Amino acid sequence: MAEEEVVVKSFKDLGLCDQLLEACDNLGWKLPSKIQVEAIPHGLEGKDLIGLAQTGSGKTGAFALPILQALLETPQAFFACVLSPTRELAIQIAEQFEALGSGIGLKCAVLVGGVDHVQQSIALGKRPHIVVATPGRLEDHLSNTKGFSLRTLKYLVLDEADRLLNDDFEKAIDKILEAIPRERKTYLFSATMTKKVRKLQRACLRNPVKIEASSKYSTVDTLKQQYLLVPSTHKECYLIYILTEMSTSTSMVFTRTCDSTSLLALMLRNLGLRAIPISGQMSQAKRLGALNKFKAGECNILVCTDVASRGLDIPNVDLVINYDIPSNSKDYIHRVGRTARAGRSGVAISIVSQYEFEWYLQIENLIGKKLPLFPAQEEEVLLLLERVSEARRISIMKIKENGGKNKRRGGGDEGEEEVERYVKGKAIKKSKKR
Repeated sequence: MAEEEVVVKSFKDLGLCDQLLEACDNLGWKLPSKIQVEAIPHGLEGKDLIGLAQTGSGKTGAFALPILQALLETPQAFFACVLSPTRELAIQIAEQFEALGSGIGLKCAVLVGGVDHVQQSIALGKRPHIVVATPGRLEDHLSNTKGFSLRTLKYLVLDEADRLLNDDFEKAIDKILEAIPRERKTYLFSATMTKKVRKLQRACLRNPVKIEASSKYSTVDTLKQQYLLVPSTHKECYLIYILTEMSTSTSMVFTRTCDSTSLLALMLRNLGLRAIPISGQMSQAKRLGALNKFKAGECNILVCTDVASRGLDIPNVDLVINYDIPSNSKDYIHRVGRTARAGRSGVAISIVSQYEFEWYLQIENLIGKKLPLFPAQEEEVLLLLERVSEARRISIMKIKENGGKNKRRGGGDEGEEEVERYVKGKAIKKSKKR
């Protein structure tokens, strides 16, 4: 009975002011999600928070709304800083802050790599209320942008905190923590949270309230999860088969490397499918361009690395395919969380080669259940083999050619050497068979 009472609470019941209630209404947020119900009241009371919730469950609103209410009570520049592990997520968080603060004159600055440093310095000169950043670029501005300081900061948010507390960001996070006040509110939010007590203490939380709006590594009930165990030489055929069988779906295909995103996307296009790649190897402008084309429906297949697995809210993704099984099983939770968001249904299919089977078993162990097989007749799949092999051959030739041109021009996102690393084994073996 108590559970039902929590679910039906309104944003007004949580203690939000009229301006923010209106903002939620304008965004079509009718009822708060579970993480919002549990986090917002503690945030409004001025508590530090550790929030653990399923991806797609409204975490951004859970930390943005208490910050905006506090900002309304004591307006000042550089009031809050939100750190994100990826550029795209940082941009998305800033968009959500701006949408919620559109009626109250909120100013927001985004500091991410791959974007002009001078433009960002100009944005900081306008003294925004909220700074959303990736750690490396924020550290850069704190060291090199004249007049920029976060000494008056009131709130620090680490979104996707488990990633930010990893060694990759350790140096930048340490420098940021040195540059901001110890007396502040700190929020850590993620879909998965590791028990790195030392690192949590290093982030200077003070008697935080821990909110678990889901079991530790759960996926939502509206997500249908399946897998296929296939020979590694036929993975591409099975991918094409699934995408053809589900051709009306909006799909995300996850791979392990930047090079494979380029190759697979080109192969899919050569086979008449509307695919576009996104990876960390691409320039920021191209990454955003690809994401916008996918969101707008110009392409219905996004081939991506884990740069797209964290926090991105693309509402109408029907299907997630793990073309390569992630070596870190927790990344599976983030990947499949791109679909079945905010109560909608979705499908996740993992294509597992014999070399990846141990990683796949770790995923089953993590989520606590055995997944059913996706129905696929091998005879039907292998009817595609000749077409797929030819599309692959043409794609490799084109990428090598473009890589060479880009090198002669002194730039580009792809290079012949990088492509060669990916295609060396598989392509040569296949060509010998032919």
